[in-house]
Amino acid sequence: MKVEPPDGDVTRLWGRVRGGVPGYYHQQNAGKRNISIDLRAAGAKDLVFELIRHADVLIENYRPDVMPRLGLGWETLRALNPRLVMLSISGFGRDGPESHRPAYAPIVHAETGLVDRARRRGRIPPRDLPLSVADTNASLHGLVALLSAIILRERTGLGSTSTSR
Repeated sequence: MKVEPPDGDVTRLWGRVRGGVPGYYHQQNAGKRNISIDLRAAGAKDLVFELIRHADVLIENYRPDVMPRLGLGWETLRALNPRLVMLSISGFGRDGPESHRPAYAPIVHAETGLVDRARRRGRIPPRDLPLSVADTNASLHGLVALLSAIILRERTGLGSTSTSR
């Protein structure tokens, strides 16, 4: 189940629309059930707690301070569901000097030099890459951590948390 903010996931606006659904959004969310929750609204935390009680895995990509500030930090969620496996993906890590900076793929592409490299090699004006190298790498590394945590849970009966960036 995918939890989206009341305005919806921004990727609902990306790609050619087919059958009323933009292509990028459909590709990233095929087979998912969606629910919209304003995590700051009264009662939202209780709804999330109910979902967590029945969840196997939680994947989130907020800055490291956001989930605890919302009352949804790892210790709180683990108390509700000791078998929960949680993956946190952030742009700049969990506790480094830039960990509280928001990040989107174009920011990561620029800061790692990928945008400049593409500009120099293609002799083109600077612009973002035509695919999200940052998101692809973060998700693949996150998947490895997530699968490892699931294997560990099957051996110990307890969930765990992992971080990818």
